Amino acid sequence: MKKLACLVVITFISSITLGSVSGGHKAHAGVIGDININVDTQAEKNAISPYIYGTNQDFANAKVNSRRIGGNRLSCYNWENNFSNAGNDYMYSSDDYLMSLYNVPGEKRNEPASVITTFHDKSLAEGVPYSLVTLQAAGYVSADGNGAVAKNETAPSNRWKEVKFHKGGPLSLTPDLNDNYVYMDEFVNFLVNKYGKASSLTGIKGYSLDNEPSLWSSTHSEVHPNKTTCAEILNKDVELSKTVKGIDPTAEVFGPALYGFSAFNSFNDAPDWSSVKGNYSWFIDYYLDNMKKQSDAAGKRLLDVLDLHWYPEATGGGSRIVGGTFDPNNIECNKARLQAPRTLWDPTYTENSWIAQWDKWALPLIPTVKASINRYNPGTKLSFSEYDYGGENHITGGIAEADVLGIFGKYGVYNSNFWQCQDDDSYIQSAFNLYNNYDGNNSTYGDTNVKCNTSDVTNSSAYASVVSKDGSKLHLIVLNKNYDSPVNFNFNISSDKQYKSGKVWGFDKNSTAVIQKQGITNIANNKFTYKIPPLTALHIVLDTNNNNIMYGNLNVDNTMDMLDFEALRNKLL
Repeated sequence: MKKLACLVVITFISSITLGSVSGGHKAHAGVIGDININVDTQAEKNAISPYIYGTNQDFANAKVNSRRIGGNRLSCYNWENNFSNAGNDYMYSSDDYLMSLYNVPGEKRNEPASVITTFHDKSLAEGVPYSLVTLQAAGYVSADGNGAVAKNETAPSNRWKEVKFHKGGPLSLTPDLNDNYVYMDEFVNFLVNKYGKASSLTGIKGYSLDNEPSLWSSTHSEVHPNKTTCAEILNKDVELSKTVKGIDPTAEVFGPALYGFSAFNSFNDAPDWSSVKGNYSWFIDYYLDNMKKQSDAAGKRLLDVLDLHWYPEATGGGSRIVGGTFDPNNIECNKARLQAPRTLWDPTYTENSWIAQWDKWALPLIPTVKASINRYNPGTKLSFSEYDYGGENHITGGIAEADVLGIFGKYGVYNSNFWQCQDDDSYIQSAFNLYNNYDGNNSTYGDTNVKCNTSDVTNSSAYASVVSKDGSKLHLIVLNKNYDSPVNFNFNISSDKQYKSGKVWGFDKNSTAVIQKQGITNIANNKFTYKIPPLTALHIVLDTNNNNIMYGNLNVDNTMDMLDFEALRNKLL
């Protein structure tokens, strides 16, 4: 019996080692600077796209709603034979790497598009609603899997097949492997024939117009040795989009998959940028405006989603927050990572980066991009189909990712796909689980954003949502970004409902696991205080029902101060 009692106590202790709760705004000794969180469930309501919870590389232990097959390899992917080329990432090697990466079964390796079908079959099997597939526009794709391509084999040569958007004849489900061409209309038709249109339950929902075209002359110099011009990418994207829409009008077209701010600004100093710039503020304006003009002429929308890639240039402690070798002991870099998401939305924040120094006019990024969309191509959605904030196996990376997902939901981003840059992405998965599987039962954050502000954007972030079909619950994502101190968070909620209790889940600097924490029962007039330790991310679910929080046979008094709790734990142990 004694062993059993100890087991119950240990379970109780491990379940509530985070936070203390009280009704009202009681002060606690030793806490630096209370933070006020104000929520209004009737204000700033907007739908949260489920597709912001997406990835490029699969997670082992986290649920996602969007999967993208893209990156440098896909620019030279030959759907007819499934070979691809690595470009300058690895010896300009043409090989079967993608078949290995996506675990194409042996019996399918000689089937057309088996890399893509294997990828999409996995999306369907895992219940992932959105597959984003990359099409080829750079000009040539791998003809073989015979390894490194030499300079004297630069396209056109027998190491490459030329890409054509339109076959100009009947489309076959068994493509001709012996001609010199690979056809995009035949590719899309093959996929639609197999899975149905995007409007169907099993269809591929989106197509990306290649990948990072402003870098083709660098990444794929043996396919596209000259710098890509603005006119070239515009013409190619218009024609390739018409190809997609001609076969599947219900599919969404993403473009132009721009890499980084230099591409947003001048298409990486494209040779013709100065001649086409005119009154445009940046290349994004040029692209949006001309895609709109071409859409009007064609009588159909040719750009559904403006697609950007974002790897922050912010630095701290002499290092960039993403890329290179991660140093967990570079505290200033870690702190810069915690602040970097503010560049997406906060006009009061200036990060330490060359962008903020020379092109501050473009920041914060999301409002600037959305202003361009509203001016030049209204109704276009926004995607970040590649992004990463670094520190993937560090608490600051987990908190930054949770912050970014909250920002994407609050500011109406349509789709986003995390790109893994480190082998261990355990804290990133924690951030996804905080939204998509916080209780281990696949419970999710709400689908409708509501107004939520914090009094201290440096040390905290907070987001709020409700579920459109269940108005009894209010979801809060709350982040204590302070590196050293626990903080009292004072919540003040304006709502037509009275919340009586709350359950709490989260992760922290001590563990990547998203576990249930001390709950909330003592709410007075929709106000309560919760003490959050440093470097902690929480998902709070408030309920109009008064649910007592049970741990084993113990009914926990959630007004217990942490000092009292520690004393109880020490006594029991």
